[in-house]
Amino acid sequence: MKSAVETLEPTKVKLTVEVTYDELKPSIAHAYEHIAEQVTVPGFRKGKVPPRIIDQRVGRPAVIEHAVNEGLSGFYAEAVRENKLRPLGQPEVDVTKVPGLVPGDEEGELHFTAEVEVRPEITLPSLDGLTVQVDDVEVTDEDVEGRLEALRERFGTLVGVDRPAADKDFVVLDLVAKIDDEEVDQVSGISYQIGSGNMLEGLDEALTGLSAGETTTFETTLVGGERAGETAQVTVTASQVKERELPEADDDFAQLASEFDTIDELKDDLREQASKIKVQNQAVQARDLLMEKLLAETEIPVPNGVVEAEVHRHLEGEGRLEDDVHRAEVTEQATTALRNQILLDTLAEALEVRVAQPELVEFLVAQSRQYGMDPNTFIQTLDQQGQIPAMVGEVARSKAIAVALRRATVTDPSGATVDLSDFIGTDEDDLAQVEAETEEADEAGDADEAAADETPKKKSRPARGSATDISSVLGGQSSADDLQG
Repeated sequence: MKSAVETLEPTKVKLTVEVTYDELKPSIAHAYEHIAEQVTVPGFRKGKVPPRIIDQRVGRPAVIEHAVNEGLSGFYAEAVRENKLRPLGQPEVDVTKVPGLVPGDEEGELHFTAEVEVRPEITLPSLDGLTVQVDDVEVTDEDVEGRLEALRERFGTLVGVDRPAADKDFVVLDLVAKIDDEEVDQVSGISYQIGSGNMLEGLDEALTGLSAGETTTFETTLVGGERAGETAQVTVTASQVKERELPEADDDFAQLASEFDTIDELKDDLREQASKIKVQNQAVQARDLLMEKLLAETEIPVPNGVVEAEVHRHLEGEGRLEDDVHRAEVTEQATTALRNQILLDTLAEALEVRVAQPELVEFLVAQSRQYGMDPNTFIQTLDQQGQIPAMVGEVARSKAIAVALRRATVTDPSGATVDLSDFIGTDEDDLAQVEAETEEADEAGDADEAAADETPKKKSRPARGSATDISSVLGGQSSADDLQG
């Protein structure tokens, strides 16, 4: 097979592929077998119809068409690998020449072209010269008091009050939403805290000053359901107003809410917690700042076709294909996400990031919790759907920015270097993991060779959900290159 690449745009190429008749033969043979299973010919059993009879009854062109359709994806994938392309979308394929349309004719070649949007080649700035400054980790008394207040709220009690509702109060309410006198939604007896902002825009203002038994109406934009984005008139009635009474911050509270005997000991622990969180926030802030710098210093052309396809898929799923305002928002989000992905994928390759199996398993187990699924079932489902390489890509991108942070310089406002190794690891950690996996692979290979010399025995199945079961789904060592397949 021969292939050539022509660059049409920075993010689009045209592949020209030529496949010999001999290379197409396996697909032609399979086409005859498949058609033989489908056709009924008197005197022949299903699956046993000879090729010459199929040529007579179905036609040689139909056989070749079947073979080409079957083999095209494989030839395309091989051409992509040979030319080291990184496709980001589906190709537009045009078959320009088909061989063997006449029975007995085994000359000629299959020719086709494929235009596809690809990951562009970008030039990354030097990481060694990059510096990012993060916030200090000083914990103030206000930080401690804020955490203590949150803890007191967890142990607070709601008490009914006979006064107009105010900020932070809880209101038990009934709500009816209408559009042009048509009722589109209603809820009853729900409790809502004023100021939480997790329901309808304008609800906080409507409830403030409302006493139990009083009703008011306001206008808002619906954010969910079939009428999302439309303006509705909402009538809300407060049936109860409650305030949260907090326990006193004393030694008795410390004993109730923690393992400490005194409020001072509890405050010391809260101060330590706040310090740890601020250190974690430093790592997150450093990551975000480094991404901003890399994006600002890197020219990244974005494949418009990939963005448009993602925007269409998103809007179609929401039933909002005609919403131009929302389309602009989603387009901006999709463009930003794709630029980030292109940058991080390139960074992962430049830094030769490798995703170890334990790292992948840890990521997948965390994802399974978000979906409320058994980890083993979640991983098996992804594997069946062919999504494991995409998950490897997600881990590789996260790891790429962590490895990049090791090359950059991170300082605090005083100019002192900040050590983030607890969060981003070290090169020595990665090397040790690679060596450990190599050793495990060698031991597994030796065990397989020894087992091959013995009489085969039935293997016991690992318990469902065990680490052995989960790992068996993932196979061997993965790398960032896996996501490009």
